[in-house]
Amino acid sequence: MSEDRRILGQIVGATESGRPVVLATIVRARGSTPRGVGSRMLIDPIHGSIGTIGGGCGEAEVVDAARLALEDGRARLVRVDLTEDLYSWSPAVCGGILDVLLEPVGSAPSA
Repeated sequence: MSEDRRILGQIVGATESGRPVVLATIVRARGSTPRGVGSRMLIDPIHGSIGTIGGGCGEAEVVDAARLALEDGRARLVRVDLTEDLYSWSPAVCGGILDVLLEPVGSAPSA
């Protein structure tokens, strides 16, 4: 099954059960980035994540921001700046900037 189908299936399941999840989509990429525009990841606090927007510290930053989106039920744009890691010891460092749209899907937060 393709990653997009798995993500869609998880969204449907979460919506049917009233469980909120967050869809993260790269909407802009500048410089050298691990994934390109349109890459998606579904963040589900119960069942874990499906897909990737690149892994590492940048993805962890997005997951942290997704928790906030789940709390208030509001979409947000997160900028992941990988340029500060440019002089890291790791040869896997990309050095680009990603803009990631976080869209909560499912039940709204309680008032």
